[in-house]
Amino acid sequence: MASKLLRTANRTLNVLQNGSKFAGVSVRKNSLWTKEGIIKSPYARVDVPNYTLYDYVWLNLEKWPERTLTVCARTGRGYTYEQAFNLSNAFAANLRQKFKIRDGDVITVMLPNVPDFPLIMLGVMAAGGVVTTINPIYTAHEIQRQLLMSDSKMIVTLPDKVNVVREAIKIAKLNIPIIVIKTNGDPIPEGTVAFNELSEDIHVDKSCLKKVRRTANDLCFLPYSSGTTGLPKGVELTHRNIIANCQQISDPAINCNEETTATHQDVAMAILPFFHIYGSVVVGFHEMAQGVKLVTLDKFQPEVYLQAIEKFKVNILFLAPPLIILMTQHPMASAKVYQYLDHVINGAAPIVATDAERFLSKVQRKIRFGQGYGLTETAPVVAMSPKTLYDYNAVGHPVANTDIRIVDNDLKNLGPNETGELLVRGPQVMRGYRNNSEANANVLTNDGWFRTGDLATVDDDGIIKICDRLKELIKVKGFQVPPAELEAVLRDHPAVSDAAVIGVPHATKGETPKAFVALKPGFSASPKDLCSFVAERVAAYKRIDDISVLESIPRSAAGKILRKDLKSKYC
Repeated sequence: MASKLLRTANRTLNVLQNGSKFAGVSVRKNSLWTKEGIIKSPYARVDVPNYTLYDYVWLNLEKWPERTLTVCARTGRGYTYEQAFNLSNAFAANLRQKFKIRDGDVITVMLPNVPDFPLIMLGVMAAGGVVTTINPIYTAHEIQRQLLMSDSKMIVTLPDKVNVVREAIKIAKLNIPIIVIKTNGDPIPEGTVAFNELSEDIHVDKSCLKKVRRTANDLCFLPYSSGTTGLPKGVELTHRNIIANCQQISDPAINCNEETTATHQDVAMAILPFFHIYGSVVVGFHEMAQGVKLVTLDKFQPEVYLQAIEKFKVNILFLAPPLIILMTQHPMASAKVYQYLDHVINGAAPIVATDAERFLSKVQRKIRFGQGYGLTETAPVVAMSPKTLYDYNAVGHPVANTDIRIVDNDLKNLGPNETGELLVRGPQVMRGYRNNSEANANVLTNDGWFRTGDLATVDDDGIIKICDRLKELIKVKGFQVPPAELEAVLRDHPAVSDAAVIGVPHATKGETPKAFVALKPGFSASPKDLCSFVAERVAAYKRIDDISVLESIPRSAAGKILRKDLKSKYC
């Protein structure tokens, strides 16, 4: 492992000052930049095993059968790896026998982070099915839309969600079974089937699973993109896509976990929702394949969350900006609560260095803090900070087997430190959007590149910094204003806990920034004071003239600001 790390470090640092030019920009020889303007990964190429995701997760089961796979932070209910394997197999066999699920059939999972969630997903895949996930707070209209778009054959949910699910099924004019997860001793709703009755069925004939015929190139996961720039689209991810990404983020320069043994097991908090790609792959499938203990929390309660971090000795945290800000500002935040943390990775949306530094000041010791970058369409990780990178504004290099480009509006390659759209090519890139050729044509180029829609820069050494969403840039008199920059400035105000900025039409400027802020408990600040605070810190064209104070900033489950909701409600 040490020699591999040394080779990686040498490759990353082996750049010379004399160089060539492309696009009018000097580039050093032997850097991660090719002469064509493509940025390569510094990490050793990985082999992508020819497995299904189900087989990949259980590949090393015999090494840690008695170790805990999932445990509920509130109740302590959970499963060992061996229990999870056996239960998911029985569930899969019953899906084939009792519900006639066949290869390629889609099953909807609409759950919060309960300990059973990973078992459900793996059971569906063992049966040859495809998992699509739904946020459990969705309305009947939102549910029915995804049921129809995915052609779902069944839905798994909680008993208290059955009424809204039935309404959705009625609207969609479907007749599909409902399976429920029992989290207590209450009877299940009439007309539904309990998951535990299927998974604990010792008499089910598992030989039917031998008829499953799925390959690494088959579809296994169908998450729907967040819809921050339009209606949600089904993202077709194959077994190979997700396994490739798990292999990519296992490189010793960037990984977060040590080997699970008889005396050691890392503990990760599964606070990011499993129904989102970040939670399902990075926290779920990848960590399960490594034998990590996952501490689940079915509803976010700050005190329970913080208590669980200390109680379960959590040492790995994958987070989004709102969680980091909460972990900085909450009255319980302390070095004692965070005493076991070794790795903290931010993703889903960028965080600025000042927010990272404020969080680390609460930890009061040196730990690894990094950023990751990815999208649902890239299964999800494109880049992750190496352990030795201390620039908290950066997201590191592209992961193994991954090429990136920075391009202008004409898709021509730009050079180091120039801002443009980030394009990605690698084995983790989706097969495409489900039944949406127009959307595919917009994001997948003929020569195999995926257009992220994100603005970024890459320095001479191949380090990526994400600037903003291309479609969310505010155009003020022709100048581009990134909302994330103004949001970071607002969060620097001592009274502001969270902020969002959108562009609104303006008679003379074309567009102008409008801000929304949530204040810390016990603090006050007038919109005029906040506008002045920003004006002192930015160029004149970036100044904000209109600020509204809200109780909270609307965000998606992944932590992304829902700018379209702010626009529809307040503009």
